[in-house]
Amino acid sequence: MPNDISALLSSPIEHFINTNVAILEGDKFTDQALNLMKERDVRSVLVSHVGEVVGIVSKTDILFKVMSQGRNPGKVRLREIMTSPVLAVGPQNTVQETLSIMDKHVVRQIIISSHSSVLGMVSRDDIFEKIHMATVSTAHTAIKGTPVCIINPKAIVYMKDVSSAKLMCPYCESPFDTKEGLSNHIDRFHSGSGVLEGDVRRMFE
Repeated sequence: MPNDISALLSSPIEHFINTNVAILEGDKFTDQALNLMKERDVRSVLVSHVGEVVGIVSKTDILFKVMSQGRNPGKVRLREIMTSPVLAVGPQNTVQETLSIMDKHVVRQIIISSHSSVLGMVSRDDIFEKIHMATVSTAHTAIKGTPVCIINPKAIVYMKDVSSAKLMCPYCESPFDTKEGLSNHIDRFHSGSGVLEGDVRRMFE
């Protein structure tokens, strides 16, 4: 994994907080929650009771717990379908720790809180989007920036097309079409290799 992505996963989750949080009292109806989510462009609302957050309702909750069951969203209160208790992490928890918690509890969003105060929320989609952007940025730098070693040259075997060649160098197997080309090549690159003059002459016979 590239270093910048490793740094991203080990960074505090507070850098990913979305402070655009919607909160409604638990006795409000789900249609009101849908309108607020649309207005605020968020995926869920936090459900409160006497000023304290006690649950969360997402668009998915409303879809499966209300709409798919033929219930009237104007008559179903948030407290009836909310998920409670709400999962929360501190702002200094790392991105990796936060993702692990979401994986363990099979949730896509989590609250960031400090001293019982809600600072905001973080979604799995937002985190993965930033990881994807970091991956693209790393690839872009590798291609357009300072040359980097992507493949070990020693692990590469360059294949030569010798199907149409008439002559081949006995040292490096480079193909040549003419005797003169092969002779010049040997004189230039392999003059100190100990080849005998008679051997070279026999190659041309």
